[in-house]
Amino acid sequence: MTGHPMRHADFVHLHLHSQYSLLDAATRVTDIVRQAHAFKMPAVALTDHGNLFGAIEFYKAARKAGVKPIIGCEVYVAPASRFEKTSKGINEASYHMVLLARNEQGYRNLIKLVTAGYLEGFYYRPRIDKEILSAHAEGLIGLSACLGGEIPANLAAGRFDEAIRVAGAYQDILGKGNFYLELQDNGAEGQGLVNREMVRLARAEGLPLVATNDCHYLTQADAHPHDCLICIGTGKTVGEKNRLKYPGDQFYFKSADEMRTVFGEVEEALRNTVEIAERCNLEIPMGAHHLPTYQVPPGTTRDEYLTDLARRGLEDRLRQRRPHAPPDQYWSRLDFELSVIRKMAFSGYFLIVWDFIRYAREKKIPVGPGRGSAAGSLTAYALGITDIDPLAYGLLFERFLNPDRISLPDIDIDFCQDRRDEVIRYVTGKYGADHVCQIITFGQMKAKAVIRDVARVLGLSYGEADRIAKLVPPSLDMTLDKAIAQEPRLADMMKSDQRVQDLFDIARRLEGLSRHASTHAAGIVISREPLTDHVPLYKGTKDGDEAVTQYSMKCVEDIGLLKFDFLGLRTLTVMNHAVQMINASTAIGADSPGFSLEDIRLDDAETYALLSAARTKGIFQLESPGMRDLLVKMRPSAFEDIIHLVALFRPGPIESGMTDDFIKRRKGATKVAYDLPQLEEILKETYGVIVYQEQVMQIAKVLANYSPGEADVLRKAMGKKDPEVMAEQRKRFAEGALANGIPEKKTARIFDLMEKFAGYGFNKSHSAAYALLAYQTAWLKAHHPVEFMAALLTSDMGNTDKVVNYIGECKAMGIAVLPPDVNESGASFTPVAGGIRFGLTAVKNVGEGAVESVVAARTDGGPFASLFDFCRRVDSSKVNRRVIESLIDCGAFDFTGAGRARLAAAIDAASSDAARFALARDQGQASLFDFTPSGAPETTAADPPLPDVPPWNETETLKREKESLGLYLSGHPLSRYAEELARGAAIRTSDLDNVSDGKEVSICGIVSALKERTAKKTGEKMATFTIEDLEGNVDAIIFPELYRQTGHLLAADAPILVTGQVAKEENGIKIRASGIREFTGFRRKNTSRINIRIHATGTTADELARLREILQRHRGTCPVFLHILQPSETRAVIAAGESLAAVPSDPLVSEIESLLGNGSVSFA
Repeated sequence: MTGHPMRHADFVHLHLHSQYSLLDAATRVTDIVRQAHAFKMPAVALTDHGNLFGAIEFYKAARKAGVKPIIGCEVYVAPASRFEKTSKGINEASYHMVLLARNEQGYRNLIKLVTAGYLEGFYYRPRIDKEILSAHAEGLIGLSACLGGEIPANLAAGRFDEAIRVAGAYQDILGKGNFYLELQDNGAEGQGLVNREMVRLARAEGLPLVATNDCHYLTQADAHPHDCLICIGTGKTVGEKNRLKYPGDQFYFKSADEMRTVFGEVEEALRNTVEIAERCNLEIPMGAHHLPTYQVPPGTTRDEYLTDLARRGLEDRLRQRRPHAPPDQYWSRLDFELSVIRKMAFSGYFLIVWDFIRYAREKKIPVGPGRGSAAGSLTAYALGITDIDPLAYGLLFERFLNPDRISLPDIDIDFCQDRRDEVIRYVTGKYGADHVCQIITFGQMKAKAVIRDVARVLGLSYGEADRIAKLVPPSLDMTLDKAIAQEPRLADMMKSDQRVQDLFDIARRLEGLSRHASTHAAGIVISREPLTDHVPLYKGTKDGDEAVTQYSMKCVEDIGLLKFDFLGLRTLTVMNHAVQMINASTAIGADSPGFSLEDIRLDDAETYALLSAARTKGIFQLESPGMRDLLVKMRPSAFEDIIHLVALFRPGPIESGMTDDFIKRRKGATKVAYDLPQLEEILKETYGVIVYQEQVMQIAKVLANYSPGEADVLRKAMGKKDPEVMAEQRKRFAEGALANGIPEKKTARIFDLMEKFAGYGFNKSHSAAYALLAYQTAWLKAHHPVEFMAALLTSDMGNTDKVVNYIGECKAMGIAVLPPDVNESGASFTPVAGGIRFGLTAVKNVGEGAVESVVAARTDGGPFASLFDFCRRVDSSKVNRRVIESLIDCGAFDFTGAGRARLAAAIDAASSDAARFALARDQGQASLFDFTPSGAPETTAADPPLPDVPPWNETETLKREKESLGLYLSGHPLSRYAEELARGAAIRTSDLDNVSDGKEVSICGIVSALKERTAKKTGEKMATFTIEDLEGNVDAIIFPELYRQTGHLLAADAPILVTGQVAKEENGIKIRASGIREFTGFRRKNTSRINIRIHATGTTADELARLREILQRHRGTCPVFLHILQPSETRAVIAAGESLAAVPSDPLVSEIESLLGNGSVSFA
């Protein structure tokens, strides 16, 4: 039986919008292609408003589905010049027009046009004009567009002759046969008249007609969700009358039959859609690389130059650092890597990376030790691109660059966050501003956010929307369907409330759509040719916005452009600042290089003691509460342990029990066994557990004779879990293992284990690189704690919560954080005798100019003697009354001993005195006796007396200090309760991240902000407030009934105890208050239970025996409960029994915490 070819539909959509017409169209690219295929359309066009954001994604999806992609854009054309920006409003600023690319030249021209729309013609919308269209018309087909087009607008206004003129102009620009008059019939007012006139114009001028539907959503049923999307974009609700609204429900992806029903009388308009589709034959090259050309010295090739640099670099590395293998292993590995790089023609790539990292190092811009799989390359190590010796830690080159598959390597680089832009500027200068730019990214309407958006436009109250959105589980890959499956209350609400059902029906249609465009945090693209030969550019509307690609990172890579991630890493900034302060405090010769972190050893006992005690606040990758628990269990004693920690502390390994199993094996609680002797060499370092992706690759090579490239393919397949590919790999593995004499059953079991753990396996190269940063920060904290904490505080100076937290850590370390002082403080936190001095730029109202003036005056004339001396010597245009007031309030003049109240009362007198002194000095009228022997003015000789006013009480002093610093420093209203709070039932704000959503907690603190509002439904008063404890703050909401009863406590400036439910939302954590009372301290005699936290996997039998002894020594009547913590964060609670009841006391707490760690005891 002979098959017949599929008969194509006789209509093609040529005017169609996707989600990339941001907040204006509700159609996903994949849905467009699927629908075109279902309707048997041979082709389909994408014509988003003013941009090509979705072009590559659409092109690939359509080609994969066997549908011809037509790349187009509905551009905006300025009435005159695109540079004229004087029209009275958005409707007069531009006309619409559809452009379609016939071929590669047309596509290149379309790129140039949409780029100019954003970079040159933007005014309300990205606009081109007829001048630039004329210059880039080749290869394009034009359609007259919707009612917003210039020709339809003239026809609607009765200006037929003008419409003829405009149509003639476009035909002249685009060429005869390349401009079509567009017919649409989707219910818009005036469309019938315009269509009749359009046919008359076509007949009169011999212009072709084409039928389109200006599709903005997929199906007729999507009209209402689309209307909601328009409301989201315009900030309206569906119930509002005066708003943007698409008429009817006809702007959907119609079938050919539906379009024939509408335009059957104008057969040529339908036929021409297929004709245009046949004329559009664009092939976008995929896979070809457009690497920029790196210029090497004359007389050498890029291959030779790279080889020379790498060999000289490795010689230096082997000379400067102790090799971890015989030298010949290093040289043979380097030769192998270089041969692969040459074969793949990637020498230029490595030289480009080497060059900008060389520049960064020469300019002393801190660079990270490596990131991702690049740390597995010895070539990268030899060139100084990475700082991890791959042979020392068994890192694989083929994990980075597969020798069997030619794909661009991916080297991502961490730079100091303060100086990252300098490297970008260098690269831009070297390759040209038109060859380098950052990459776009698109914010999506995720599950919780789309519920809130849709609820608002449907008119649901904030409280209702909040209640529904909060039921969506907080997971990065959460979807509405998953949420409904996981949270039964959502399904119940949908059944019982039609409004909620409607909300979810609409939200499901809009979920995942692109909401806005922004700049990718790290992505940089570099091209050999000008970028606009390959990719259109976009520019935001804010001042200072830079041009970025219109294609997302994946699409930029698809078309062969070179992409890098330049990441700004705060940790590098902290480390660099700390090292600078260490060297500044050390007397070193002018020629000495000073202290460098590259010189520290990786076997430092003090560093491992700090890690094992989990004193890791501020330590890179190791400061979260969960990681601190893991540190206590692991007790790392070697650098490899830190590599394991970074790899194991992730949801997959923890939830699967892999982390728990690793710890048990490490401690000897579980026997380590290997299915085959060959596995021991590979898995010995991880106690038989497959922790790393590299181990999967090594097992495949050793047991089944995989080549390095094949092993990398297996790793990727296991990560993606594609059933078809995995079946092929299982067969390949079994055949290879059988050839090596390995029994079939063992082969199957080992492959199963690999498949299970590969899903959780981590990139060891990345883990090793980040472990090095973790170790270096820990070393700094162990050996130079003052400098490290000063750098850490400086890095988070704008984050009050972090500053409060780190000041608490300083106190725990015995480091005093001293108030600002105009005689000692610099701009940032600095080490001084006795502790760390607060930085002046952290003081409210004190800007950089004021700080520079203070430091300059102090440098020129020495320490300030008084407030009057200070005012005479600083620049009063930068250090005004407000600045001086803030400096007094925060304690920066406490050195005078005069008292803050008297100083504050003297500001006006000091300012007047300074003004008189400046005038006399400028006029040369200063007395002979007002000068020192050196000739400098003597500014302290005659200070007027300070006003005699009463001192501020502690409450007023702390209040002003808080206002000027954003935190309490010299004291805290809760300080008297600090010990009780540590043992009591209240939770600390710093621990809220680890509390599950919806759990009830109690927090003791001070109200630092209060905002009263009116409940929409009842009109009653309610409030939001911020409660602050010794470690941070959290926002809370109090509803009308409770506010009526306890509102007076919120305004009392006294400690309160707030009980309420934790609400984890997109913009942070909140407390929904259910109870508020005045706090006067927990009373030990009222303690009803003693809670002791014990880690199931980290606690030995000996430690449990010692705990029993401690409890028996403190025997009492208060019951003891043991909270057994599992690695999965679940816990079992066990009553210890009457024989172990104890007396709640500080000695008891001290003894137990010295055994089990800080925070292991609490009272309730």
